Amino acid sequence: MEYKPPFTITESIINLLAQVSELVGQVTVLHKDSITPRLRRENRIKTIHSSLAIEHNSLSIEQVTAVIDGKRILGSPLEIKEVQNAYEAYELMLSLDPLNIDDLLLAHRLMMKDLEKENGRFRNGGVGIFEGDRLIHAAPPANYVPQLIADLFEWYKRSELHILIKSCMFHYEFEFIHPFADGNGRMGRMWHTLLLSQWNELFAWLPVEELIKARQQEYYSTLAKADKQADCSCFIEMMMHLILDALRELDKTDQVSDQVSDQVSDQVSDQVKLLLERLGGDELSAAQLMERLGLSHRPTFRKNYLAPALSLGLIEMTIPDKPNSRNQKYRKR
Repeated sequence: MEYKPPFTITESIINLLAQVSELVGQVTVLHKDSITPRLRRENRIKTIHSSLAIEHNSLSIEQVTAVIDGKRILGSPLEIKEVQNAYEAYELMLSLDPLNIDDLLLAHRLMMKDLEKENGRFRNGGVGIFEGDRLIHAAPPANYVPQLIADLFEWYKRSELHILIKSCMFHYEFEFIHPFADGNGRMGRMWHTLLLSQWNELFAWLPVEELIKARQQEYYSTLAKADKQADCSCFIEMMMHLILDALRELDKTDQVSDQVSDQVSDQVSDQVKLLLERLGGDELSAAQLMERLGLSHRPTFRKNYLAPALSLGLIEMTIPDKPNSRNQKYRKR
C-alpha cells in the first residue's frame, strides 16, 4: 500500500499558501540585496539558539554567539557542545540532499556527536514525546523506523503537493516516527528548513525556530492534537502561520532598514555613499576597501571615507574591542 500522511486540505491552508507564496516573491524581489552575510549570520545564530532552547539548552543568545565565535564562556560543557554541533550541522546544511537518508544520518551524526551514543543511526529502542512527566506521544517500535523513513522520503519525492504543504507534513511525520534515540526535535526543524530552502534559499536564513520557541506550548499541543485526530492539517496550518509571521518580520526589518538608509542619505558625503556602495554586503579590510575605491592615500581614506562612515553608524568593525587589529574588517550595520 502506498504511504500517504493523513491530512485534509482546508480553506485556511489554501489561503495561507497564497499569502506565503506572495510574500516570498515580494521579499525575494524587493529585498534580496538586504539579506547580507551579516543578517544571514545573525539569523543562523537565532535559529540555533531557539532550536536548542526548545530542547532546554539554557545558554543566552550572547553566549551562543560567543561559542560560535570560538570564545570561551562560563557554561555547561554539554550545552556548549550542543551549540558547536548545531553550528557545524547548519553550516553543512545547504550541501545536503534533503531526500537522501544517508545525508539525514550524517546530519544527525554531526548534530549529536559526543551527546548521544547512537548518533548517526536510527534508534534501537522505544522513545516518546513528553510534556513534563506526561507522555503525549509514543513513537512506533524501533524495528519499523527504517522502513517508515524510507516510505516518508519516497512519498515526498512522488508527491505533487506544493512544497510549503508537504514540507510541513514531512515535519509532522518525522516527529511522529521519532527515528532517533535523541535529537529528533532539532533534526526535524532543521530538515524542514532544508526542504523549504530547495524551493527558495531565503528559507535557509529565516529563523522560524525563533517563533516556534515563542509558541512552544502551541507547537507541542498541535502535534498532540494531530496525533489524536489522525490528521495533521492543524499542524500544517500552525507551521504555515509561523512561516508567514517570520517572512513578515523579515520584510518589516528590511523596510525599516530602507527607511533608515533614506533618512541618513542626506547627511552623508558623496565619499561615504561611495564607500557604502563599494562595500556592499561584504566584510572588507581597510586595504581592500581602498582598492575598491581606487585610493592609495591612507590618511585621505580614513578622514573622508572611513571615519565619517563609522561615526554615523553606517558601518562597524568586525573586531570592535581591538580597533587596530591587523585582522580588522568593516561591514554595514
